[in-house]
Amino acid sequence: MKVVPDTSAIIDGKISSLIENNAFEGEIIIPEFVVDELENQANNGRETGFTGIKEIKELKNLESEEVKLSFTGRKPTLEEIELARNGRIDALIRDIAEELDAKLYTGDIVQAKVAEAKGIDVKLFETVREVEFPLEEFFDDETMSIHLKQGSRPKAKRGMPGAFKLEEISEEELSKENLENLIHETVEASESSELGLIEMEGRGATVIQYGEYRIAISRPPFSEAAEITAVRPVAKVGLDDYNLSDELIERLDDNAEGILVAGAPGHGKSTFAQALAEHYEGQQRVVKTMEKPRDLDVSADITQYTALDDSMENTGDFLLLVRPDFTVFDEVRRTSDFEVFSDMRMAGVGMIGIVHASEAVDAVQRLIGRVELGMIPQVCDTVVFIENAEVAEVYELEMVVKVPEGMVEEDLARPVIQIRRFENATPVYEIYTYGEETVVIPIDDHDESGAEKLARKQIEHFLAGKVNNPKIEFISSDSITLYVDEEEIPYVIGKGGENIDRLEKDLGLNINVEPAKKTLKSAIDFEVRERGNSVVIDLGNKYAGLDIDVYDGEEFLFTATVGKSGEVSLTKDSDLAGRVLGSFRSESLEVRS
Repeated sequence: MKVVPDTSAIIDGKISSLIENNAFEGEIIIPEFVVDELENQANNGRETGFTGIKEIKELKNLESEEVKLSFTGRKPTLEEIELARNGRIDALIRDIAEELDAKLYTGDIVQAKVAEAKGIDVKLFETVREVEFPLEEFFDDETMSIHLKQGSRPKAKRGMPGAFKLEEISEEELSKENLENLIHETVEASESSELGLIEMEGRGATVIQYGEYRIAISRPPFSEAAEITAVRPVAKVGLDDYNLSDELIERLDDNAEGILVAGAPGHGKSTFAQALAEHYEGQQRVVKTMEKPRDLDVSADITQYTALDDSMENTGDFLLLVRPDFTVFDEVRRTSDFEVFSDMRMAGVGMIGIVHASEAVDAVQRLIGRVELGMIPQVCDTVVFIENAEVAEVYELEMVVKVPEGMVEEDLARPVIQIRRFENATPVYEIYTYGEETVVIPIDDHDESGAEKLARKQIEHFLAGKVNNPKIEFISSDSITLYVDEEEIPYVIGKGGENIDRLEKDLGLNINVEPAKKTLKSAIDFEVRERGNSVVIDLGNKYAGLDIDVYDGEEFLFTATVGKSGEVSLTKDSDLAGRVLGSFRSESLEVRS
């Protein structure tokens, strides 16, 4: 018997199984079209290519008097390769089977039906054999992820989100052969099981979702060596497990429709988003997800969508037709992601976005420049910051028209986005336009208001490179004194006062310019201590980077620049160190800025 297998039959591996079970005798004729297609897939890092090439090698090893292997035909043209997805290569393989009066072997039902329609003898491999998932043996109940790399010892992260540790789980390094076998078996298991789904394939990169496991496979040229990273949630929790206040539950149920769930990697933000999605689904709301890859562990009633034609924008357009009550957008990172999130929210869809952030306010700052300022509270009205698998902070956003905190002139009123702590409605940040900039200013009870910090920053930026070490003193909320070296005053004032007028207009402040000698040589508090082989003058972090003068009474000793830690260090054996210790003990030591 003569058979011509197409690419799907080779990848499926059924022919070698038939031979090994003594269920096949005859000649296997592989078209060069098949070889070239598998080679192209392997060159692009696709696992199907490697699997097919491995099957051809196996068929070659199984050759005997009863089983012969040969190759036929020509290589496909560039046009035929480009038309492969449209069935051109399949048609050429059918032609070869017909010309050779051979039986066509295929795992593609469309190919089989077309061959039958043309009167070609065909065998369709419909039965898919279950293959054991090989990575499961590396996991225990506390394992979050495993990390397998060629030439390294296998490692696993164990523990709970925010409280895990990386451990070696074997003393033997993984060889190239062992890792390649694991990769092959993992791909084969995902293709043979309803639990498996290849989410992404690129040159040297494959992402698979197998049940609750997300597997990222890399190999050259994408990575310098083959590697498998598999991640699995270690706990599935509901919203009740977070001990949220009744007020917060009420907000999530009734008022929050643009929610950003933020946190650092591994701290449990996806777990919280899953719990929130299932909370909404349990309230008889239609919930969907947008993920690439699809790895959220949600109930079967929540449909998980990926990028349609590799575009989340297309997925968003599709979801607008579905009209869910809430959509979870996993991994909102790129500008295009924030634009899709914004468009869907403005269309009336409740949105839950998962965002990487080291602080809660970082999630809001990601929107600046990507979403029009006035739309931010409509796009994102609530930020939930997750740290160590707990809700560490909740912010609510609202647009108001007011004078920014720290400013007093009524004509400085403008639209301001207030970011408030939800539990006590305390404002913690304000976002508004200042000149041509959009700024995020913290509000606190410390020495400087947000407006004062901004004014200081703007003045230092304006004078950068022109004035050395300007000193700024706030006389009131709308008036400051600016101290600069006497020879630099003309530049600060400008011709006809143009520079100082511009500064006053931009800042909305009255600025009085005075020579720096009025504040130089002012005494500052300090401590002196011995530490190891050093004598340390400790002035505090606020003086870091500033130049200081050290005196014994009215006698000048030396000038130094304060280090990052707020300290000046002297070698204990030096004459200066002895002088500093002696004058400090006699209370005659003085440090001036």
